[in-house]
Amino acid sequence: MRLASRSLGVPLVSLVLNGGTAYWFANGNALPAHDPRTLHPLYLEAARSLTSHVVLDTLQDERFRDATLGLAVSPAPIRFFASEPVCTLTGQQIGALCVMDTSPREALTESEQTALRDAASLVGAGVVLRSYLGRTDPITQLPHRYAFFDDLRRHLHDRAPHAWVIAIDVAPVQRFNAFIRAMGHAYADELMRAVASRTLGWIPPDTRLYQVGTTRFAAVLRDHHVLTDTTRLDDLVARLREPFDCLGIPLTIQPGVGLVRIDASELRGGDPLRLVMNASHAAQHSMRGWAVYDRHQDEQHRQEFFLVTELAAALTDRTELDLHYQPRVDLDSGRCVALEALARWHHPTLGPIPPGQFIGLAERAGLMRSLTQWVLEHGVAQLAAWRREGHDIKLSINVSSTDLGADLVGRVQQVAEQHKVGLDMLELEFTESTLIEHSATTRRHLTALRQLGAGIAIDDFGTGYSNLAALRQMPATSLKIDQSFVRGMGTSQHDEAIVRSVAELARNMGFRVVVEGVETPQLYDSVLGMACDEAQGFHIARPMPSAELPAWLAAHPGMPARRWSRYTRV
Repeated sequence: MRLASRSLGVPLVSLVLNGGTAYWFANGNALPAHDPRTLHPLYLEAARSLTSHVVLDTLQDERFRDATLGLAVSPAPIRFFASEPVCTLTGQQIGALCVMDTSPREALTESEQTALRDAASLVGAGVVLRSYLGRTDPITQLPHRYAFFDDLRRHLHDRAPHAWVIAIDVAPVQRFNAFIRAMGHAYADELMRAVASRTLGWIPPDTRLYQVGTTRFAAVLRDHHVLTDTTRLDDLVARLREPFDCLGIPLTIQPGVGLVRIDASELRGGDPLRLVMNASHAAQHSMRGWAVYDRHQDEQHRQEFFLVTELAAALTDRTELDLHYQPRVDLDSGRCVALEALARWHHPTLGPIPPGQFIGLAERAGLMRSLTQWVLEHGVAQLAAWRREGHDIKLSINVSSTDLGADLVGRVQQVAEQHKVGLDMLELEFTESTLIEHSATTRRHLTALRQLGAGIAIDDFGTGYSNLAALRQMPATSLKIDQSFVRGMGTSQHDEAIVRSVAELARNMGFRVVVEGVETPQLYDSVLGMACDEAQGFHIARPMPSAELPAWLAAHPGMPARRWSRYTRV
C-alpha cells in the first residue's frame, strides 16, 4: 500500500475486498477501519471487476460526480482514480487496489501502470501468505488453531449436534523447555514432527490433525462412541510412550491425551481447547495417560486461578491479610516465651480462605516471596510494639523454600533494623524437606543468619525423608516435631515412641525441642515427661489476632511446669 502511494505519488490508497470491506492508507499511514456502508457503489464495482480502471479526471466522468468518500483526511473531492484487480496465486480475484488523488491527471504512464500492477500482485501474495500463516504451522505443516475452530464450527453446523475433541499434549512445558535448553530448537522441532507423524498414523484417514499450541495437537473425532471401546485410546498412549528417534538421539516423552464432548451450543462463546487442555494436563500425571474432561476439576482450577489473582491484589492492597499469633510455652517454667506468626486471609466476598489453600497457591504462583516479606514486615513491627510494652517474647516466622536465596539474610536484617528488634528475638522456621534438599547452599545462608543471632527451626520434623547426616550439619537451633505424631500419642504407642525417641535424639544433638499439636491436657502431661523444651497447640492457645494477645498473656501467667526431672536443662 505504501509502495503504491509512493510510486504513483498519490495521497490515498485503499484495498477494497469483494465483500465491501475496505482498508485505507493516507500518505502511507493506515487509517481506522472504514464503514463499508459509506462506500460508493462505484468502488465496489471496481473491487469486483476483473479489469483495470483509470479515471484521469472524475469531474469529466458522470459516474464519479457523486462518489464521495466521507473521509476526514480528504475533505476535497477525488479527481483522480485508478484500480487494479487483486488476485490470489491461483488467479482467484478477491478485490481491487485503488489509488486516488485530489488533483486530476493528464495521463497514467506505463511505468506507473506497471507499479500499480506490481503493488496489486504484492497485496495478493500478502493476503495469501497471511491466510496460510493463519491456518498452517510452519514446523509441522499442519493446520493450526484458527483452522481448527473453523472446521469444528463447520462440523457442528453441517454434520452432527456434537463432536468429540481430542488433544495430545507432548510434554509438560517445563520438560519441553528442558529439551530445548539441552538440545536446541531444531531437536524440539524434529520431535514435534515425529509426534505428529505417529499421531497421524493413529487417527482415522478422514480426520484432520491440527497443531493448536507449541506442544499440543488436536483433532475432531467423527466417532460418537469414543468411550465405548477405550482400547483405541490406550493404543494411542502406548504409541506416544515409545521412544522417539530425533536427529539420532532417542527420547521418551510424557504425553497426555484429553477428550471433551462439545455440543454446538457450547461452542458459541466457549473455548473447547481450554476444556480439553484441562483433561490432557490431568492425563499427563496419570498412569493411564488419557482422561476425559471433568467439569468439577475444571471449576476447581478456575477457582484457584481466581484466588491467585485475588491474593496478588491482597498483597498490594494490604487490607485483607492479617496475622494471628499462637503462643509457645516453655515446659520448665510454663511461661509463654515465643509466638508463631500465622498468615490469615479474609476475602471480601468469599470470606476466610484456609491457609492450607492459599499458601500452596502462593508457592505455585510465585507469590511466596511477597507473602513472606509481608509477614516479616508486619510480624516484626508487631513484635517491636509488644516488646516496648514490656512483653519478653520472641517471634517465629515460617519461610518457604522459594525464599531461601542469597537476599534472605539482607531482607531479615533490614526489617529487624527498621523496627529496632534484635535478630536474637527472631526465629525462622523451615520445613525438614527444605533444609535437606538445599544442602550446601542452604547451610551457607543459614550460617549467615545464625551469625547475626537469628534462630533457625526445623519445622514439621518427621514428615519428610529424614537425613541424619545432613541434619547434624545444619546450623539449626530448634527442632519442631510434627503435630501428626503428637496428636496420635493418646491412641498409638508407636507415635508416642516416635515422639519420645526423636525428642531424645534431638536433645542429644543440641537442638531445642518443640512439640506441636498439643491439644489436650493428657498430651500436655505426656510431653512434660519427655525431653521436650517447648509446647504449642490448642490446649495452650489457639492462634489469635494481635489485639487479643495482651489480654491472653495477662490472664495466663503460666501453664503447669514440669517438676524437676532429668529433662530439666541446667
